[in-house]
Amino acid sequence: MHFTKKNSSQKREELQKKLKKQKILKFPGAYNPLTAKLIAEIGFDGVYISGAVMANDLGVPDIGLTTLKEVSYRANQISRVSDLPSIVDADTGFGDCKKTVETFEQLGLSGCHIEDQIDLKRCGHLDNKEIIPIVDMVKKIKTAVISKKDKNFLIIARTDANTVEGIEKTIDRIQAYEDAGADIIFPEAMKNEKEFEKVRKNSKVNLLANMTEFGKSKLLSTEQLENLGYSIVIYPVTTQRLAMKNVEDGLRVIMKDGHQNNIIDKMQTRKRLYELVEYEKYNTPDKKITDFKTDEHE
Repeated sequence: MHFTKKNSSQKREELQKKLKKQKILKFPGAYNPLTAKLIAEIGFDGVYISGAVMANDLGVPDIGLTTLKEVSYRANQISRVSDLPSIVDADTGFGDCKKTVETFEQLGLSGCHIEDQIDLKRCGHLDNKEIIPIVDMVKKIKTAVISKKDKNFLIIARTDANTVEGIEKTIDRIQAYEDAGADIIFPEAMKNEKEFEKVRKNSKVNLLANMTEFGKSKLLSTEQLENLGYSIVIYPVTTQRLAMKNVEDGLRVIMKDGHQNNIIDKMQTRKRLYELVEYEKYNTPDKKITDFKTDEHE
């Protein structure tokens, strides 16, 4: 049970309308459904569901080990808890772009991106990536486009060519992917403003920028990216990194001190957690299942 008001079609339609306003949309990554609820509460434009985060959460590296079943299950859990549109990372298409698009659309996602790396892919900000021929990626995009039933479901084409072939070849790929029907282009691992700008000048569709930390891209502000003509910015691993750093620090304190009294101020309170999961809304009229008040807790 989730107290949302919009169905998947409404989320997609509203996202399409926002994309036409030429104002950049901010999509932080959610590593679980609770984080997605927080993203919505704070007022962001949408939720991003990262393949790297999904792999990390399973305790494995981002090298193409996750399956469509695993990613779609988690993506559904994350996307359904808020009224925000959600975009999911579909890696290289999980071997079947038709099935992948149909699955994510059916589960209520607002769009997915497919990349042009080989199936044994790796994080877009690592070296020694390998990419498939343009003609093969074009086939994937065309398959994805004709597989969607809702015209507002976004097919996002990601290219990892910049660190493999350079910016000029990246432009060639972008234009081919646009011609194949991609709704949005995701140029991965742009190094600086000049490269982001060059992509914008040579593209005719909406663009997505990846502001991941510790990578190859200079971290630009939303104002800078909007001025460069980008429509969406994602922060794929940010929330997971914030959480895991705090978890690690806290566990080390407990190991050292033998108690958690010195880190209570670093924790989310019980009251705040219950507010976020909307505990009181689960009260029933006859109070037999639960009769709960958030303000009774710290």
